[in-house]
Amino acid sequence: MEQVSIENRVAKLLLEKGLTLSISESCTGGLLGHRLTDVAGSSGFFAGGVTAYSYDAKEKVLKIKRRALETYASVSKEIALEMAWAAQTLFASDCALAITGIAGPGGNKPGKPVGLTYIALTTPTNAYWQKHIWQGDRASNKQQSVEAALVFLEAMIK
Repeated sequence: MEQVSIENRVAKLLLEKGLTLSISESCTGGLLGHRLTDVAGSSGFFAGGVTAYSYDAKEKVLKIKRRALETYASVSKEIALEMAWAAQTLFASDCALAITGIAGPGGNKPGKPVGLTYIALTTPTNAYWQKHIWQGDRASNKQQSVEAALVFLEAMIK
C-alpha cells in the first residue's frame, strides 16, 4: 500500500476545510514552498510564500522591525512568529507557517547551536511555535525542518 506524503495529507486537509496557507522561510531556502507546490492542485490552498534569508529581507519584505531582529536574533521563537504573522498579512491567508534556523555547518553562536530551528504557525485567532535542534548536516537539517513544519501544521488543522 502506497503511503501518502505529508504534503499531500496537509493539502487534502486544507482543501477540505477551505483554508488558505502562506509561508515564510529562511534556513530552508524555499524547500517548504517547493514541497507544497509539488502537490497537484496546490493553487487551491497555497496563497504564496517568501524566502527571507537576510535581516534586510526580513525587514524590507516582511516588515519585521530591525529592533526586534537585533533584540531576539533571527533564529528565535519571536522572529518565527513575526515571520508567520507577516506572511499571513502579506498574502491574506487563513494561516501561515514560518521556519527560521541554523542549517549549518557554520552560523552557530553561544546558546544557538547548528540545527536550532523555530517553526511558527499562525491562524486568524492563535499563534503556536515549536523549537527543534537537529543533529544532521545542512541538507538533512533543512529536510527535517520542513517535515516538522508540515507535521505541525497537519496536527493543528486536523
